Amino acid sequence: MDNALYVGLSNQMVLKRQMDIIANNIANADTNGFKFENLITKTVPGAPAFTTGGPRPVKFVGADGVARDFGQGTLRKTDANFDLAIEGQGFFKVTTKNGDRFTRDGHFRTDANGVITTQAGDPVADDGGGQVTIDPSKPGAITISQDGIVSQGAERVGKIGVYKFDSLSALEKTGDNQFQNAANQQPTAATDAKVRQGMLESSNVNPIVQITKMIDVSRAYESVTQMMSTESDLSRNSVARLGKAN
Repeated sequence: MDNALYVGLSNQMVLKRQMDIIANNIANADTNGFKFENLITKTVPGAPAFTTGGPRPVKFVGADGVARDFGQGTLRKTDANFDLAIEGQGFFKVTTKNGDRFTRDGHFRTDANGVITTQAGDPVADDGGGQVTIDPSKPGAITISQDGIVSQGAERVGKIGVYKFDSLSALEKTGDNQFQNAANQQPTAATDAKVRQGMLESSNVNPIVQITKMIDVSRAYESVTQMMSTESDLSRNSVARLGKAN
């Protein structure tokens, strides 16, 4: 296999990875607070398989990480008391069995003890890292102000914490639409963010844009495949001609 086929194969591997990311974006177009991703590519120098007067090193195609767009998604009204959306920068903090996690998905509920939790039952942190508990035996409507203060009737019962990071590169995706603080960066209160009760943040995925990208990647993959096939045919024909000449 000559250098052109090696380079083409490296390109195909990256295009396949890019297709997987685009497909995941499309699959999460309706996931609350989901942020779409893009693959970053780079050239990777490598020793040539064979060359006579050709470039050294040969430049292959490689993946260089995944970029995530944390842009604001559209807020949609649900009128559910414990559906919360963040307008602006910031994340809700969730206490899981694997440690603290951060999310933009504010589709919350209360458990049997009145603790505000995710749908999976993980407590949502208040502004001090504790829990917010609603007393179901007490009367009064549950209201949550724009700064996260939770009230039951006229009584304040807690404050939903909204946290931000100086560098979003500290966040690493862990599944369940959550992130972990992989860099141990100290989060701070997102004082400029607003909490919207009875609303959820939609994904910031634009399906039309993602489908267009998918088509472009598919065409690029087909083009590389055709190039590799042509190169292989040329090599095979060259070998056959040399054999006949001898």
